[in-house]
Amino acid sequence: MTHFTPDLLAGKHALITGGGSGINLGVARAFAAHGCAVTLLGRTLERTVGAAQDITAAGGRALGVSADVRDPEALTAATQQAVDAFGPIDIVLCGAAGNFPAPFEGISTNGFKSVMDIDLLGTFNTIKAATPHLRGPGSSVLSISAYGMPVPLQAHVCAAKAGVDRLTEVLALEWGMRGVRVNAIIPGPIDDTEGMRRLAPTDAARKSVIRSVPLGRFGIKDDIANAALFLSSDAASFITGVILPVDGGSRLLGPGVLVNAIMESQKQG
Repeated sequence: MTHFTPDLLAGKHALITGGGSGINLGVARAFAAHGCAVTLLGRTLERTVGAAQDITAAGGRALGVSADVRDPEALTAATQQAVDAFGPIDIVLCGAAGNFPAPFEGISTNGFKSVMDIDLLGTFNTIKAATPHLRGPGSSVLSISAYGMPVPLQAHVCAAKAGVDRLTEVLALEWGMRGVRVNAIIPGPIDDTEGMRRLAPTDAARKSVIRSVPLGRFGIKDDIANAALFLSSDAASFITGVILPVDGGSRLLGPGVLVNAIMESQKQG
């Protein structure tokens, strides 16, 4: 029988990209609360250091480092800093992302490439930099994906995250015999995030989006943090290659309802 304790990740070390804010910082706080040392990696050193200090003040162990996930050399150096501070890496959370709502004809080549470079190539670069430092059997790679279905004004993001999903599944196959698990989470509409502020900028727009959620509410950052905590813990030791929606059931209604909600919210915004 498995016994669950408040220290699901005791003695582990997690490297978290995009860790200075938003959903990823929420995950970092949950990990730290369960005994995990966390290295927060982001482009802005002041932000990651400040977030790490807050976690440390609350009794956790945290380090803030700076690197752009589009820069393999900077990632390699930042990962080494993490290992020097807390030892081998048990959990890699790929959370860095770029996004802006735009119709296809409003996305420039540079804009499309930027999102692909951050979301997809950045995920590849992060995993590549962390691979030599993974502790071995029992370690876990987790990516924050998006949507899992076509969404208007998000051609760049949908293309990039579809790549992240396939990369997740391929690595789950390749690394299964090593005892390394690889999964991803698809957040639904999560309140108090930059994405929802852009996609649903008014109260009327927010109501439109909520109507696309069977559970009848926005998600909160803790919903994603709890899913990440589970997938990264020994409680999920037989789970790999999963792309887990945490969306209040939105996917069950199909893309049409979400499409209508987003298009309506953009008109209202």
